[in-house]
Amino acid sequence: MEFKMKEGGFTAHFPYGELHISGDDTYGFRPYQLLVSSVAVCSGGVLRKIFAKQRIDIDDITIQTDVVRNPNEADRVEKIHVHFIIKGAGLKEEKVRKALELTRKNCSMVQSVIPAIEIEETFELK
Repeated sequence: MEFKMKEGGFTAHFPYGELHISGDDTYGFRPYQLLVSSVAVCSGGVLRKIFAKQRIDIDDITIQTDVVRNPNEADRVEKIHVHFIIKGAGLKEEKVRKALELTRKNCSMVQSVIPAIEIEETFELK
């Protein structure tokens, strides 16, 4: 990856498109937003694959996140709460709970940030 300086931040070019990154959200995505997005979407993608392998039919997954940052320590991210809202017919809580345990073990982004960042996963079924 290569990042080029621009007014107010940096840009990177990827096959899918251009990414603008800045500490000022008027110029691009803030670095902590990208960090949280990586953890949430990696988890969601792994969970989706686990559901497919286990032949658990789902209609939709929405992921909500809450972030705890420490203003006394360079505003570092200390905790990310990842909440999955899973829609589907006949979903069983115990199977979803076990799928989330596998997700945590197999998500490269989650495994990259723990134990430096606390990751909490919760879910609800609809």
